Amino acid sequence: MVSFTGFQQEDFDVFAIDGLDQRMEAIKSVIRPKLVALGEHFAPVLSVSTGDEMVYHVAKHARRTVNPPKDTWVAWANDKRGYKKHPHFQIGLWGTHLFVWYAVIYESPFKEQIGQAMEKQVEQILKTVPADFVWSPDHMQPESTAQSELGKDGLLTLINRLQTVKKAELLCGIRIDRHDPILANGPQLLKKIENSFAVLTQLYNLAKPNAVASAR
Repeated sequence: MVSFTGFQQEDFDVFAIDGLDQRMEAIKSVIRPKLVALGEHFAPVLSVSTGDEMVYHVAKHARRTVNPPKDTWVAWANDKRGYKKHPHFQIGLWGTHLFVWYAVIYESPFKEQIGQAMEKQVEQILKTVPADFVWSPDHMQPESTAQSELGKDGLLTLINRLQTVKKAELLCGIRIDRHDPILANGPQLLKKIENSFAVLTQLYNLAKPNAVASAR
């Protein structure tokens, strides 16, 4: 495995490059090797904590023909063919920050079951997830809301939406500003991500009997 040294400002500057081909070339050469290293590093960690074999998938952005990507990521799921249908984990970059997510996105056919499981255990979720972790209803937007700001009612709104709205999504995790010094310290960053995944795998496991088992 390539030694992971963290992220530098030039990694985030990639998203300011004009043109699809030019930005894609920079993503492939500058960022993707680091995402592969993270994919290899955390696959066994996530496999142990979830009890499922987690396979990593680095975003290819293959369908893009005009607009350059505004973010890029590596994802882990219990499926060698892909991750979008399954509850999964992500690490990635926008131009402004790094994100670490547990994600259930709109392609998943198990959203209703996952939402039902989360609704039943919302009190446990509020205890498990730290107040400074953030939630998002859309993986294609960089904005997110801290759990401390959402509160129980706000979280229930997101969970109910996941069950009833076709395009609804639910993501929980952390964001680290691009200027935070921890990003440039590989070992410290890996530890912070590992600690975050220790929380997020508990969310994954909460809904597992309802969703993950039936996904096989």
